[in-house]
Amino acid sequence: MQSQPVGQHIPIASLGFAAAAVAGLLHGTASLYWAIGGRWQLESVGDWAVELVDDHPVWSGVGLGLLAVLKAFAAIVPALNERQKGSGYRAIRLCSWAGGVLLVAWGGLSTMSAWAVLAGVITPDGGYDRATMVGHAVAWDPLFLIWGGALLIALWTSRRRTPTNRLFGQH
Repeated sequence: MQSQPVGQHIPIASLGFAAAAVAGLLHGTASLYWAIGGRWQLESVGDWAVELVDDHPVWSGVGLGLLAVLKAFAAIVPALNERQKGSGYRAIRLCSWAGGVLLVAWGGLSTMSAWAVLAGVITPDGGYDRATMVGHAVAWDPLFLIWGGALLIALWTSRRRTPTNRLFGQH
């Protein structure tokens, strides 16, 4: 059986890196919006976020601004790394793999948990805030899952093909 040429995987990887970047940048944009004083959908993150912004507007703005920069950095660096292949190429790929796994695990578990609460399968002690739970079920946590899933697909389809992984049927 012949292995497929590496070039056939490039479009999938490119789409994956692009999708991951878009998902991460959407997350970062929301954080930036809240950092500069926006309030729309802040309650969908949780009461703690609303209270933090109300009680400490400057420090929460600084923190959210830094979080926005971190999310943007994490969203675009993997794609840039694939294009440039600089001196830290392998280290960035390793960090990207770890980040993708964490994003999928966090996003997947949190999305399923939020939906379980909304469906009545899980009943939290003391109840729950519906707006927050809907935000986590349909926006924030699925976006983490999409970000991580797209990143992992991109990393998998862009990996180097070596004689060893060809021997074991990995294309």
